[in-house]
Amino acid sequence: MSLDLLVKNAVLTTGETGVDIAVKGGKITAIEKDITADAGQVIEAQGQLVSAPFIDPHFHMDATLSLGLPRMNESGTLLEGISLWGELKPLLTIDAVVERALRYCDLAVSQGLLAIRSHVDVCDDRLLGVEALLDVKQRIAPYIDLQLVAFPQDGFYRSATTKSNLLRALDMGVDVVGGIPHFERTMNDGTRSVTALMEIAAKRGLRVDMHCDESDDPMSRHIETLAVETQRLGMQGRVTGSHLTSMHSMDNYYVSKLLPLMAEADVHAIANPLINIMLQGRHDTYPKRRGQTRVRELRDYGITVGFGHDCVMDPWYSLGNADMLEVASMGLHVGQLASRDDLRYSFEAVTTNSAKIMGLEDYGVKVGGNADFVLLQAHDAIEAIRLKATRLAVVRRGKVIAQTAPRLTNLSLEGRPKTVNAADYSPHTNA
Repeated sequence: MSLDLLVKNAVLTTGETGVDIAVKGGKITAIEKDITADAGQVIEAQGQLVSAPFIDPHFHMDATLSLGLPRMNESGTLLEGISLWGELKPLLTIDAVVERALRYCDLAVSQGLLAIRSHVDVCDDRLLGVEALLDVKQRIAPYIDLQLVAFPQDGFYRSATTKSNLLRALDMGVDVVGGIPHFERTMNDGTRSVTALMEIAAKRGLRVDMHCDESDDPMSRHIETLAVETQRLGMQGRVTGSHLTSMHSMDNYYVSKLLPLMAEADVHAIANPLINIMLQGRHDTYPKRRGQTRVRELRDYGITVGFGHDCVMDPWYSLGNADMLEVASMGLHVGQLASRDDLRYSFEAVTTNSAKIMGLEDYGVKVGGNADFVLLQAHDAIEAIRLKATRLAVVRRGKVIAQTAPRLTNLSLEGRPKTVNAADYSPHTNA
């Protein structure tokens, strides 16, 4: 049998070494040692890591790469970012949103990021962002899975047209129901919005992903309502609370009640490490709160936790480059996830965990799975995070769609090695 692609001598995130990966018809047909078959293309992995592609479960593609329009966020705060986005929305055009989104997707592919869940603002009566990103979704389908969330950025109850806009967006083909209960005018309105949005999703059979308790206020507890509504409506496994930063400020007694409730409801959680650490704790002097939700405790209760990028060069965040390894690195630093198991979990937070949150089918380097994977210049997942490993090859449905030369440095020091490869400085152990 002739293969479309054969990867030789790879290391997998499971710890398997020296394996070959056979690909035919866009699927992985075999993973074993010493596969001998003709192939249209052969990749020599040379003992480097092959991973499933990176996943970003929380992003705002309608705003990406808009930094400086119409002005900069001088305070760097969440609220000024929201205000600035409100100034920018009337100036947006479909062509401009599409162009910036496509440029970002090109960058994402180069980083091995092949699935993104993006929130799209539905508070603009034109639904311009929705129209633009639905167009983008169709254009990039051959190389990125784009999942869209109907996001009422200004609050579900703050304007008379938001509900109808959100329903129109879902009718147009948006995949997931979003919300922002902590940004409603009152705590009661926030609670009501969770119930209303969950009922909309349940009626339509859709997933839910709400910006929830993105605040330093320990009394912002809408995740509790989200978990209860998930159980009431029988939506276990299809609901996600994003950010959950207020949990960082909650007292331990309340969290000891909240975590079992979330676990029982099978509600997922998404932290956004780069943005959470940048935007939270802004009212603190010192000590200053980190803001990132309680990743370790959520994990220990069996709750699926993903890490999202959230923003890249937009009203809220002026940095970013679609590198989910940078996101994982920030997440483990902020969360003090220092053990070897912790570090591997942080890699899972930008791969397998986030794929589960998005409900991606046939994901993973496994026989029968989609032939989507990344060859990294690293020998294991921990080293990949440490080095922000070069993406040597990015494969989508068995076709190489991006390649980057290995990161090597040539030296001209007398009597010293001529080439330096950062991977040579890692302890290659089974620890």
